[in-house]
Amino acid sequence: MITQLYCENYTFFLFLVGVLGIFLNQKSIIIIIMSLEIMFLSVSFNFIFFSIYLDNIIGQLFALAILTVAASESSIGLAILVVYYRIRNTITIELMTLTKG
Repeated sequence: MITQLYCENYTFFLFLVGVLGIFLNQKSIIIIIMSLEIMFLSVSFNFIFFSIYLDNIIGQLFALAILTVAASESSIGLAILVVYYRIRNTITIELMTLTKG
């Protein structure tokens, strides 16, 4: 049976993988976006596990809202990256400072 400690360790491990993905790979914007999605997923898992543990549906509804916002954020981010790739023919963090304005 899945215990509460196992669930907390699982979500902490997923969040740690996301944070390490952001800090260790700062050159590829795609990996940074994927790491952010892993972090959102771990927070959602944490809300779901605790809502089951506390027998309350509010955590599950909040997790659904987080996943909806994360999906829209990633689709908009990928659309911006496609346009940026068409203009520059490369996707690197170093050249992203050229788009400030």
